[in-house]
Amino acid sequence: MKILLLSPELFLADGGIARIMRLYLKALCEGCGPGGEVDSLVLNDQPGGDPRLPRYSDSHLRRHVACAGSRFRFVTQAIGLARRADVLVCGHLHHLAIARLAQCFNPRLRYDLVAHGIEVWRPYSGLERRALLGAHRIFCVSDYTRRQLLRFHPRLSAERLVVVPNTLDPYFAETQNPPFAGSVFAAPRILTVSRLTAADNYKGVDTLIEALPLVRRDYPLARLRVVGRGDDLPRLRALAVTMGVGPAVDFTGAIDDETLRAEYETCDLFALPSRKEGFGLVFLEAMTHGKPCIGARAGGVPEVINDTVGQLVEYGNIPDLAAAVTDLVRHPRDSEIVRRHAASFAFPVFQRRLTAALN
Repeated sequence: MKILLLSPELFLADGGIARIMRLYLKALCEGCGPGGEVDSLVLNDQPGGDPRLPRYSDSHLRRHVACAGSRFRFVTQAIGLARRADVLVCGHLHHLAIARLAQCFNPRLRYDLVAHGIEVWRPYSGLERRALLGAHRIFCVSDYTRRQLLRFHPRLSAERLVVVPNTLDPYFAETQNPPFAGSVFAAPRILTVSRLTAADNYKGVDTLIEALPLVRRDYPLARLRVVGRGDDLPRLRALAVTMGVGPAVDFTGAIDDETLRAEYETCDLFALPSRKEGFGLVFLEAMTHGKPCIGARAGGVPEVINDTVGQLVEYGNIPDLAAAVTDLVRHPRDSEIVRRHAASFAFPVFQRRLTAALN
C-alpha cells in the first residue's frame, strides 16, 4: 500500500495534534505492509528534517516534505505526491478539500480523515460537507467526536466513522526515574499542562487557580504547578495574586520532555478541567507515571478518565473542582491500576486499531 500523510505540523510545536500526527506517521510506516511506502507532507514544519524524524519512521518512509507554512507548495506537493498513492490520510479537517482535489488527478485515490476534536464540533461549510462525504474513513479520537460529526453532518455514513483513540508516545513514556515517594498529605502538588492562550481559555487553568484557596483550607501547603506558555499568562498570574495564592502557584513556562516527565513524576495528581478536549493526551502522560487525573465531564474526557484513575467534575464548578482535589488527596488511586489503564491506550494497541480501520 502506498500512503500519503498530510499533517499541519509534526515537530514545529508540541501541541496535541503535532504529537499524535507523529504517531500516525510511525504507525503508518510500521503497518503499510511488505513493499508499502509512506510519503509525509507537512504544512508548517521547516525543510531539512528534524533529528526526531527517525524515531517516527522507518525504511518505508519514501519522502518527507516540509513546506515552511507555504500553502501553495503544500497544495501542489499534495497533488503531485497523491498521483502515485493508494490512500491519502488527511491529518486535519482544514486540509480535506486538498484531498478531494487530489482525487480529481488520481481517481483511484481513497482519502481518510483524522478527526481530533473541536475542529469538527461545529457546522460545516458546503465545501467541507462535500469533502466529508467523499472520505472513505474518518478516524475519530473519541466516541464523543464521532457523535458530533454525525450531529453536524447527518448525511455521513455512520459505518465510515471509526473510533481510534489517541495513544501515548512510546518515547515519552520511557523514564528511568524511580517512583516518587513524597508525603502527599503534607503538601499536595497539583500539576496542569496546557497552552496558556486567550483563545484556549476553555482549558480551565483559571478555574484551578480559583479552586486553590478552597483546597488550601484543608491543605495549607498545597501548590499548583502550571506548565505551558501563551498570551494568557499575565492574566493567570494576576488571577493567582487576586485569589491570594500567588506564592502557591508556580508557572514554569515551556519545558522539554525530560523536564516534563520529572514534573509528572513529582506531582501528586494531575488536573485539566477543560471544556473542549477531544481526548486529552496529557491525561495519558500523567497516568503512565501512575498519577490520578481530574478532568471535566465534557468532550471526550469521560472516555479517558473513570473513577478508578481519577475524578470528573462539572466544568466551571469551583467547589466541585476543589472537592475533587481534596478527595483524591484523602483517597489516592492505586498507581498500578492507573498505569494499567494508561497501557490500554499504548502505541501497539493504537497501531492495531488504525491498521484494522485502514483495511
